[in-house]
Amino acid sequence: QVQLVESGGGLVQVGDSLRLSCVASGRTFTYYMGWFRQAPGKEREFVAAIDWIGRNIDYADSVRGRFTISRDNGRNTVYLQMNSLKPEDTGVYHCGASGVGGNMRTIDYGYWGQGTQVTVSS
Repeated sequence: QVQLVESGGGLVQVGDSLRLSCVASGRTFTYYMGWFRQAPGKEREFVAAIDWIGRNIDYADSVRGRFTISRDNGRNTVYLQMNSLKPEDTGVYHCGASGVGGNMRTIDYGYWGQGTQVTVSS
């Protein structure tokens, strides 16, 4: 099993930056690490993902150019650097880990963290 713990969220203003971290423990040999977010009343939304054994990276159109996903395999950690934050970026950000390949946006991320709240105020 894989345990994921997110951190780094907070309350910020429009244009601010945050860096989210997701630390994986347990069996950490996973194919993808991804970030998803969910706002109240909305379904979970893909944000970004990275292939741990390759160099495949994908971003949602809404965050492309503003967010950067990266990873440190030695620390079993994936990061999400979020710049130029907007109110619509508000939500609970979850990291997920997948042991299968495929479409990084739609495959089953079998492991999830508890999430970290990001609130962007104007």
